[in-house]
Amino acid sequence: MADGEVIQGSAKTPADFLKSIKGKPVVVKLNSGVDYRGILACLDGYMNIAMEQTEEYVNGQLKNKYGDAFIRGNNVLYISTVRS
Repeated sequence: MADGEVIQGSAKTPADFLKSIKGKPVVVKLNSGVDYRGILACLDGYMNIAMEQTEEYVNGQLKNKYGDAFIRGNNVLYISTVRS
């Protein structure tokens, strides 16, 4: 395969990924190391995130449960889907 060649059907942009996980369980890791796990309700171009059924984990241990949570985008290290 030559440089720049894309395999048919396998190319996804980050925007495509984010659209595909809306309404699904995700893990949001903050720069501080804290994880938030819940349902991705929505996000914007600045990576500000709204989540539902949110749980806060510190050092892998559950610390709090929130109904809805709003996370400012500049605090986000990454967003990951939850493996089932």
